[in-house]
Amino acid sequence: MHLENVVIELSKKASSAARKLAIVPTHVKDEALKKSANNLRQKEATLLGANEDDVRRGRSNGLSTAMLDRLTLTKQRIEDMAEGLERIAVLPDPVEETISTVKRPNGLEIKHVRVPLGVVGIIYESRPNVTADAAGLCVKAGNAVILKGGSEAFKTNGAIVDALDDGFREAGLPDGVAQLVRSTDRRAVSLLLEQDRFVDVIIPRGGEELIREVTRSSSIPVIQHFSGLCHIYVDEYADVLKAIRLCMNAKVQRPWVCNAIENLLVHEAVAKSFLPDCVRQLEDNGVEVRGCDKVVRLVPHAKRAETKDWTTEYLDKILSIKIVDSIEEAIEFINSVGSGLADAIVSESYTRCRKFLREVDSATVYANASTRFTDGYEFGFGAEVGISTNRLHARGPMGLRELTTGKYVIYGDGQIRE
Repeated sequence: MHLENVVIELSKKASSAARKLAIVPTHVKDEALKKSANNLRQKEATLLGANEDDVRRGRSNGLSTAMLDRLTLTKQRIEDMAEGLERIAVLPDPVEETISTVKRPNGLEIKHVRVPLGVVGIIYESRPNVTADAAGLCVKAGNAVILKGGSEAFKTNGAIVDALDDGFREAGLPDGVAQLVRSTDRRAVSLLLEQDRFVDVIIPRGGEELIREVTRSSSIPVIQHFSGLCHIYVDEYADVLKAIRLCMNAKVQRPWVCNAIENLLVHEAVAKSFLPDCVRQLEDNGVEVRGCDKVVRLVPHAKRAETKDWTTEYLDKILSIKIVDSIEEAIEFINSVGSGLADAIVSESYTRCRKFLREVDSATVYANASTRFTDGYEFGFGAEVGISTNRLHARGPMGLRELTTGKYVIYGDGQIRE
């Protein structure tokens, strides 16, 4: 079948499935998620075999270390995917949850309730776990999902969707609730983005270039997750040991993820007591430090940062460090160059923390905690389909509630408008 017809048929099928899934009882959806989790475990060998082929091809094609890490499946990662589905199954179902109720003077009772978005298209790169997380969350929230993974994970994603689909079918869910666009043709994405008759929202996950291209090309509303240009600001009232521990976690634990920090801002009052030890520990862990003129004077072997460094999402063991004169300068810098995903202050001053949390314009802001917590699992959402930097509809980690919209339900007793 011609690719255009394939994408149209997938979209039509998803639209039909979404209408049926919207009224499926919670216990049926939960059973489907549990069966799918078991299927992932039972088909471990198939998943690992498919992934091995993808990883081998990725290496030969020159995929970066970060991309290969995201692509690679292990027995533990398969178990993590399965447990993720089981965690989603025990979360409260947001569908038909009452957001608010108003009783009007004329006796009308107006309820605002949650309903599914409908059909969600998810376009993503490399990470196979997104396939399971996104499908599980969408189904629990009553949405059909169309998945378009990157060509680097083509075989892996296909094997995962097959396992999930078997579980959904065994539990009696409508056919087509979770489908994969099984094509490596780049035109498949643009064709999907044209299906505004059948697809209600697009969620891209990947690099900034992918997200901007999807946003430019889509005739369907897009929930964006732009770059993760995250910061930690070490205030003049910081506990230095605490600050070092937080910076190490936020940069070193997994430097290639979007909630790792790329810029470190340090108040000049603590620079001498903080930076030498912090830089030494960073470098001991393989991090290349780039700094402003003040940093280079304090740490002479540090590489001098260029203008582009402050706006670069490295996704690697590279960190840019800037010494600032005040908390106001730090806030202005973050709001000017940051991506609005996750930023943190380290300070023992409650007043300074409150100022930072109030004035930094990001989806998640922290006082004395690592930016690495910006994650659906860590927020108790069970999983996430992405971390939105949009202002409309959803902002921050997108879990079940963010995969619903509102509907007004009005009860009357014969009232007419005068």
